[in-house]
Amino acid sequence: MHVKIRNSNSKKAKKTGYRTRQKTAGGRKVNRRQRARHGSF
Repeated sequence: MHVKIRNSNSKKAKKTGYRTRQKTAGGRKVNRRQRARHGSF
């Protein structure tokens, strides 16, 4: 199957969901900041 995305772009394409952010220490920090600013979301 041919993927219609150039490799350099696919490297930068990141998943940005809540669960994805929870998986890293930095992402948990982001989620905590979001929650502090906007309440639970």
